[in-house]
Amino acid sequence: VQLQASGGGFVQAGGSLRLSCAASGRTFSSYVMGWFRQAPGKEHEFVATINWSGSITDYADSVKGRFTISRDNAKNTVYLQMNSLKPEDAAVYYCAAARTSYSSSPRAYDYWGQGTQVTVSS
Repeated sequence: VQLQASGGGFVQAGGSLRLSCAASGRTFSSYVMGWFRQAPGKEHEFVATINWSGSITDYADSVKGRFTISRDNAKNTVYLQMNSLKPEDAAVYYCAAARTSYSSSPRAYDYWGQGTQVTVSS
């Protein structure tokens, strides 16, 4: 599966952005999807994950209550709604797909998109 992330940009603290990740292929609905982020000089950080049906989600503590992950299997797309953005949310955001159960570990994911930059000014 190929993944294409979009929707990043520049926003002031307190603002919102909605990231999208479009997937190719007819088996999108069988994949667990996740969002990760990477700030300069740091490792990939787990943000959120969602199971194949969308019935189970999990979030990093740092984004709980502010970010929402969702998916539309008919459109082969997963979303990340980001509200109340903080300067520490600034990073390159990546979507990823896993063939097994959902996980917060980057090693569990088999396919990665190219990333989209999110910049948050204070």
